[in-house]
Amino acid sequence: MTDPAWLDEEEQETWRAFLWTSRLLNEALDRQLQRDSGLPHAYYMILAMLSESPGRALTMTELAAIVHSSPSRLSHAVNRLEEAGWVRRVKHPDDRRTTIAELTDAGFAVLAEAAPGHVAEVRRHLFDPLSREEMLRFRETLHALLASLDPDREAPCADGKG
Repeated sequence: MTDPAWLDEEEQETWRAFLWTSRLLNEALDRQLQRDSGLPHAYYMILAMLSESPGRALTMTELAAIVHSSPSRLSHAVNRLEEAGWVRRVKHPDDRRTTIAELTDAGFAVLAEAAPGHVAEVRRHLFDPLSREEMLRFRETLHALLASLDPDREAPCADGKG
């Protein structure tokens, strides 16, 4: 077995900056959503992905893939969203084995109420510290990383459009 190609000092600094930035950004977004809307970031993402889908509905399998969640974790989250009246599950009309998650009008209203604060927090922590040119370079870098991590282009933004 050969030794791994250890990270040099600059790579190590980049790696740690990425780790801390990712973690702190996700924590900040989760705190803001919890504080202002009583909604975990993961639940917000489920509601947002449903809101952007045709008919505001996706199969549970499609939704799990989009939000990168295990079926059991997604099922638990959708149970909670269903209890709140924000999502409903129905059987697929052509395949009774397939369950569809649908965003309710109440769920859409909760999302619409939460979205302005969430967008402001994303802007404050991710876009405001960067110039336009830095943001565009950062986007190019993220797409290069995404192409490596998601070669089948399954992520909602993997096509470079979202």
